[in-house]
Amino acid sequence: MNKTDLVSVIIPVYNGDRYLKAAIESVLSQTYKSIEIIVVDDGSTDSSAEVAQSFTSLVRYYFQPNSGSGAARNYGIELALGEFIAFLDADDLWLEDKLAIQIAAFNSNPDFDIVMGQVKQFHSPELDETTKAKIYCPPELMPGNIPSAVLIKREAFTRVGQFHTNWEIGEFIDWYVRATELNLKTMMLPDLVTLRRLHTANKGVQQRQNVSQYVHIIKASLDRRRAAKQKLDN
Repeated sequence: MNKTDLVSVIIPVYNGDRYLKAAIESVLSQTYKSIEIIVVDDGSTDSSAEVAQSFTSLVRYYFQPNSGSGAARNYGIELALGEFIAFLDADDLWLEDKLAIQIAAFNSNPDFDIVMGQVKQFHSPELDETTKAKIYCPPELMPGNIPSAVLIKREAFTRVGQFHTNWEIGEFIDWYVRATELNLKTMMLPDLVTLRRLHTANKGVQQRQNVSQYVHIIKASLDRRRAAKQKLDN
């Protein structure tokens, strides 16, 4: 396996045994085959460990005490061997040509640092109609500004730095904002690459009280930009 072609797929999971198997299978079904799968169990108390370990040598499984998805992603990156980093939330799914399309985009545009694709959201099949009515599911494709839709050069990720672990939600938004501050080159493809599962345990549903953190993330970015400008002016 050529390290320069290897994509390290990091799947953080916390009590996600219901969906984890399908997520892993969507990675194993990729038409692009130079991959490694790293599952970081963020202190699950359900059967997530058993699900991940049932794939034997196809999946590298690691456990950490519950520390949040940002810490789990950071741990996965420390363990990763590839020159490309991809994330897949344990309840999401990839289309089979997701990585092939993104690697092809990098090959055609070697100066780019991040390649994203489109996302289609769907109600998880176990939801009843009453629950579905409470969780809005946009019918159209949406630009994939979520971890499950990106592919990142490892070198570019290192330039930005690890995920900040002080955010209950929004650690990827915070990372991406920092990437834009460094003028990393990002490409948004028109292709559908990821299916985002909507269900009652989505972090955004469970932690609505923390939505204000997005405002703090943007404010922190503005403060950094203002400080940088003042430094240049002086």
